[in-house]
Amino acid sequence: MQHLEHDRLIFLALGETEADNADRSHLVACAHCRTELAGLREVAGLGKATQSLRDLPDPPEHLWQNITAEIAAAQQLPTLTRPRPEDHPDPAVPPVSRRPRRWVRYAVTAVAAAALGVVGTAAVLREGTPPQPSVTASAQLAAYGSTPPQARGDARVLGSGELHLHVANLPPVPGYYEVWLINPQNMEMFSVGVLGSGSEVLLPLPPNVDLRQYSVVDVSAEQFDNDTAHSGDSLLRGALTG
Repeated sequence: MQHLEHDRLIFLALGETEADNADRSHLVACAHCRTELAGLREVAGLGKATQSLRDLPDPPEHLWQNITAEIAAAQQLPTLTRPRPEDHPDPAVPPVSRRPRRWVRYAVTAVAAAALGVVGTAAVLREGTPPQPSVTASAQLAAYGSTPPQARGDARVLGSGELHLHVANLPPVPGYYEVWLINPQNMEMFSVGVLGSGSEVLLPLPPNVDLRQYSVVDVSAEQFDNDTAHSGDSLLRGALTG
C-alpha cells in the first residue's frame, strides 16, 4: 500500500488543508498513516499551546543549540535502499526495504515543531504586549455654552499621529457630532472627523498640523445640511497641553 506523502500529513495535522475523500479512505484503511497523523497532531498541539504562555522565563541558550544539533543529526541519518542482487547472493538474506525511513522525517518534523514552539514562546516573552503609542498632548473637555454640565470628555494626541477622543453624557442631537481643532488666536478651525454614535473615536490628524496654534479641541452638534462649516453649536471644548 502506498502511504500518504509526509508533507500532506503535516498539512492535515496543522489544519492547513482539509482531508478529501481519498485521504479519508486511505486513513481508514492504513493504521500506519493514522498513527503518524496522530503523532503530528500532538506535536502541533503542543506548539500551539505555548502561544498563550506569558510568565515563563527565557529559555537557556544551550536549549536552542541542542535542538538545532538534534535536527542536524537527524537529517544526516542515511536512507536505506534495496541492495543489488550481487551484493547479497545468498537468497536466505532478506532484502532491505527500499521505502525511506519515514521515522527520520517524523523526528525532524517533531523536533522542528518543538523548536518553533520554544522560539515563539521566547519571542512572546521578549516582546510582551505591543507598546502603546505615546501621548504627546492631552485635553480635558468640559461642557460649553448651554450644554448640560454633566457632559465631559478627554482628548489625547498620540505619537502615532492620531487623536483619541472619549466623551460622556453628550446631549442627544438630531444630526451628528463633529470634532474640530481651533486656533484660539484667530478662531480658524478645521474638522478632524465625525464622532459617530459611540463614546470614543480614533481620528487621524493631518501630518503637518501645528498643535501649538490649533490647540483647542471642540465637539460640535451638526445638521445633515451639506454645510461643511462649523454649526456654531459647540458642546465640548478643551485646550491641549503637554
